[in-house]
Amino acid sequence: MAAAALAALIFGAWPALAAGSIPLSLSVQVDTQGRPLAGCLLYTYAAGTTTPQSAYQDGGLTIPHPWPVVCDAAGRLPHLFYPDGSIKVRLTDRAGVQMLAADGVLVIGPSSGGGGGSAVDPTTVFSTGAIQHRYGTGPISGWVRANGRTIGSATSGATERAHADAQALFEYLWSADPNLAVSGGRGASANADWLANKTIALPDARGRALAGLDDMGSTAAGRLTSSFFGAQATVLGATGGAESRSLGAANLPPHYHNVYLYDPGHAHGYRRPNEVANFFGVGPGSAGVAALNNSTTETATTGMKVADAPAGGNENRTATTGSAMTASPFASVGPRLLATIYIKL
Repeated sequence: MAAAALAALIFGAWPALAAGSIPLSLSVQVDTQGRPLAGCLLYTYAAGTTTPQSAYQDGGLTIPHPWPVVCDAAGRLPHLFYPDGSIKVRLTDRAGVQMLAADGVLVIGPSSGGGGGSAVDPTTVFSTGAIQHRYGTGPISGWVRANGRTIGSATSGATERAHADAQALFEYLWSADPNLAVSGGRGASANADWLANKTIALPDARGRALAGLDDMGSTAAGRLTSSFFGAQATVLGATGGAESRSLGAANLPPHYHNVYLYDPGHAHGYRRPNEVANFFGVGPGSAGVAALNNSTTETATTGMKVADAPAGGNENRTATTGSAMTASPFASVGPRLLATIYIKL
């Protein structure tokens, strides 16, 4: 039994550890003047992403280092262990000024399988600022919702994500979209505002569909114009459109309304003498008397007419047709299936 155990030790019958280290492990970091970077900060991420990757103090990957890892007073990093594969690293001084950044750093060490895996191609994974739709509503690790709330450092008071892992997206949005509000106004740089514990507003996609910029590196297509979209469609983050519209008179096509006038004709009554019957009296003062009879004129129309514009003459009255409209707004939204829009940290 003892011989078998010794053979196991000699020939490597150790538990397979899916862990390794990187060249920065146990190294001393210095500034541009060669002085040790006391208290420097090492941020590590999954390769090609901004998803934090914890470093561990042991090869069994059971005791994590704090994130980020802090250098000692001599600028030395501790022993670092990571899962097999590749990672992205970012080293700053204690004030947060970047000193080193590299992606695809290979973790060197034993593998848990029969052969080593290839490095992750950063073009095949989501990067900072990427957008995805997800059929859900809550927060998800490594992403924030595009809901107009804010992100910032752990002490910033941000409303969507207040954590160190929001720095990459904070600085990305700060540079990509100058219209996104920064608390207290924008400072000298994105990094300066991050270190000042400011917040930045996320794009607000609530109740909005995403559309491509009208130019996207080419000439403007003219499919979205400020006249109808309501904003400059070549500006990143511009918003426009409306849920409903109301028609105005200028939106109606030329048209006519039927108007009818009824004039049945009429006659006027008058009295005319009957055939004369003369009666002659006897003596002075006698006179002839003619009897009267009721009658009417011939029937005739008045000559009235309706016109669409004044035609001159003795006009003294105008009129309009009756209204049959309600001026209710109408929907301008096509069919939709709603989900949540997320942005990669």
